[in-house]
Amino acid sequence: MSNYIKDEEIQNNQIKETISILCEEESYKNVIHGPHNNIAMPSVESLKEIVDLLREVIFPGYFGNSCVQLETMQYYIGVSIDKIFNMLSEQIKRGFCFDICDDSNKQCLDCEKNAKRVTSKFISALPLIRYLMSTDVKASYNGDPAAKSFGEVIFCYPGIRAITNYRIAHELLKLNVPLIPRIITEMAHSETGIDIHPGAKIGEYFAIDHGTGTVIGETCIIGNNVKLYQGVTLGAKSFPLDESGNPIKGINRHPIIEDNVVIYSEATILGRIRIGKDSIIGANIWVTHDVPPGSTLTQSKKN
Repeated sequence: MSNYIKDEEIQNNQIKETISILCEEESYKNVIHGPHNNIAMPSVESLKEIVDLLREVIFPGYFGNSCVQLETMQYYIGVSIDKIFNMLSEQIKRGFCFDICDDSNKQCLDCEKNAKRVTSKFISALPLIRYLMSTDVKASYNGDPAAKSFGEVIFCYPGIRAITNYRIAHELLKLNVPLIPRIITEMAHSETGIDIHPGAKIGEYFAIDHGTGTVIGETCIIGNNVKLYQGVTLGAKSFPLDESGNPIKGINRHPIIEDNVVIYSEATILGRIRIGKDSIIGANIWVTHDVPPGSTLTQSKKN
């Protein structure tokens, strides 16, 4: 037997052995997903298309069909909404089916019915999302001397892209849609480096300047007219454990940022603390305690 044939046989045996190991229950039991009633997982590709369509509806003329006329607005928006309804209700159904433990036919029929109901409610929230995004665009434009127009902010700024995904995902989360809100915010995270959990509550006129590395945790509450710079972390200080040593989930563990606060680059604010209104948090600061309204925190000067 030639060395070539012998090497090929060894390689084939190695591959067969690896396949056998990967098919052992001990190997896959914690990472396998078995679809309920053969309903597929939500599709990242479809959700990306849905978010792109929603971006077209929220900012008509900037994305997708850039030749929207006022005379055809009703038709253009109607076609987009119809497509969004059909695509999104299918993805929400998949999300519901992914989330349930009972895989009976009745449950999956309920998933389809509930998905259409929830999708309709979400679509009714689009005027609110557009209003909030209009305030965010104004905040980014007014807060950046380099911005030449609202259009430049809408079309080019990563902060607006990430906030748009967040506001879409947040509305879906409020409707108790599982999994999909997190997928949508993670899309923006991958594209912009800005990580906003869909569970965070964020007010009007919110701006993220530059944005790379910005992190906003699940239970954050952010007021109106708040501006963050790149690298800001609004995170949790610690994770309380239960009697079994597992992290306790669902508790408020992230900061509350009141109105008219500016937080500069690389500031780290941890725990369920409150940053009072009209405060300024300087760059590269570690904050783990409440900050009174009207405060200015900067690094201590060394002699």
